Amino acid sequence: MMRFELQARLTLSSDISGFSSEFERFIAEANQSILRKGAEKLAVIERFTIENETLCLWITSEGTLRPHNTLLQIKNALSKELGTSHHIGVRDITITTYTISFDLPRPPRKKVSIPFADVTIQDNQATMVLSDVSEEFLRGNYIDRMMNRVREKVENQYYEGKAEFWKLIWKSEEKPPVWNKDPTEEMERLGWLKQGPTKGKWFYRPQAAAILKTMETIAIQEVLKPLGFQEVIESHIKPFDIWLKTGHMEGMPYEFYYVAEPRTRDAADWERFIDLTKITKEVPTEELQKNLSAPIAGLCYAQCPMIYWSFKGKTIAEKSLPVLVYDKTAISARYESGGRHGIERVDEFHRIEPVYIGTREQLLTVRERLLERYKHVFNDIFDLEWQMAWVTPWYMQQAGKIGDESTQDTGTIDFEAYMPYRGTRQDSEWLEFQNLSILGDKYITAFNIKAQKSELWSGCSGIGLQRWTTAFLAQKGLDPTHWPERFRKYLQDLPEGIQFL
Repeated sequence: MMRFELQARLTLSSDISGFSSEFERFIAEANQSILRKGAEKLAVIERFTIENETLCLWITSEGTLRPHNTLLQIKNALSKELGTSHHIGVRDITITTYTISFDLPRPPRKKVSIPFADVTIQDNQATMVLSDVSEEFLRGNYIDRMMNRVREKVENQYYEGKAEFWKLIWKSEEKPPVWNKDPTEEMERLGWLKQGPTKGKWFYRPQAAAILKTMETIAIQEVLKPLGFQEVIESHIKPFDIWLKTGHMEGMPYEFYYVAEPRTRDAADWERFIDLTKITKEVPTEELQKNLSAPIAGLCYAQCPMIYWSFKGKTIAEKSLPVLVYDKTAISARYESGGRHGIERVDEFHRIEPVYIGTREQLLTVRERLLERYKHVFNDIFDLEWQMAWVTPWYMQQAGKIGDESTQDTGTIDFEAYMPYRGTRQDSEWLEFQNLSILGDKYITAFNIKAQKSELWSGCSGIGLQRWTTAFLAQKGLDPTHWPERFRKYLQDLPEGIQFL
């Protein structure tokens, strides 16, 4: 059940005190025409008052026609009628109060609040009260989104604290680990890594860099090229409109690194900032903020959104399906806060993002072929102890949702490696070092991507070089003589590196 009760104030260009009878006739006609569809009453103007240049209306509806939409129709009709007969126009509209009542699937577990309205909930019925709402707000069509947001917040309360869906689908045999040390700590002790210069970032010296670049080579040569993936190059910087379409902006805004542009390149505007910097030998951040525009973009969170953006509004030829592309240029940045650890959980990381677009049947085939290639790398080249599991899709997690059981067609498969330094196989947390997703038409629809004939799906499978490196070194150690023979074909010996006195 829904009920809308709206009180609006229309300000006109002249005094209308003497036109009461004309307004009675206009409103009676509006109730019979604008607010009806055949015999069905969609909404009704219950009453009105006139004072000088102000017309106040009380409009109610049971939800078929939203009163705020009705109000804009009434304004247009009223402007036309008064303009013709009296040369009077409607200058602006303000909603004095707007009360909206609607049912929820189930009662909330705690208080719910949203912007622009006071929300009260009694059992399964929510009531939103808005006041002093402008015409611009009405044209933004926010009301239904506000109702949906209340419903969504209530529903999410039932997922809070619920364990993420996880179902084991494959597991390798146990492999005896070479050691049980944390590879990041050992590489840092040996001088292969240096933490910083800002939190969650690392500097990779020649030895660590050689291992990371080897992981990149193996991923391309052993996984992507055999399947026909082609390389693309994208920007590190992602404008907000892309994240709005993918859902990242509403799901993960607290994990972005934001990008701000200078307000101007005029050196005169920056003179005080430069003076302060030269004199204090510090960065005057308050002065800096005066010369920066509000952020309009962020650093890469994942590469796939911009790949989808590159296909926005395009019709793909059937002979180009499935589209198989990957980017390895954009460096990902995520604000991990207190969750950082080693090189496997950082604010800045390097990865390869394969994206595939095609029919359902094509994507299921791509997934099977990717699984075969990944198994080949992790079993035959890395000789890892690892497992695969169906999990809550990452795109749902990034929209703030958990607990969804994936189907066998769409969804996410996580690849997890045993980390000996964390404890026993049974009691320790395994590292998620790879995933593979089929997303259905989620992003195809968001970016209006079409084919000549086929219905399209898409998917992606981020290859994190730091995660591959950590999983491998945690089991195989830092001594190349202990590494599997097929891995050593790619990296026989490590660079000597740099000696410090």
